[in-house]
Amino acid sequence: MSEYRDSSSNNLLSLISGAFIGAAGLAWWLISEADKRKEEKKQKAMMYSSRIQDGSEAIDSNEKINEVEGENLEKKVEKLNSAIADVRKQLEELGQ
Repeated sequence: MSEYRDSSSNNLLSLISGAFIGAAGLAWWLISEADKRKEEKKQKAMMYSSRIQDGSEAIDSNEKINEVEGENLEKKVEKLNSAIADVRKQLEELGQ
């Protein structure tokens, strides 16, 4: 009779530990999925904010049609080149 009780308590212990491990695994999975969604939202927000900062979201669609894309691209390249030159100049000053 004691062998029957020992196996019953072992089964109960196995059931409880299995439930605990399963719950821990489920919790870990849910947290990782929530982190992934949070990171995706953060990346989308950063992409959207960068488009707002450079003005591409603020330009009206009619203005986009009227602008010559080649000239707009050249202006952006010139701005980038001048910004790169400024950064190089600042780095050279810091190095001295």
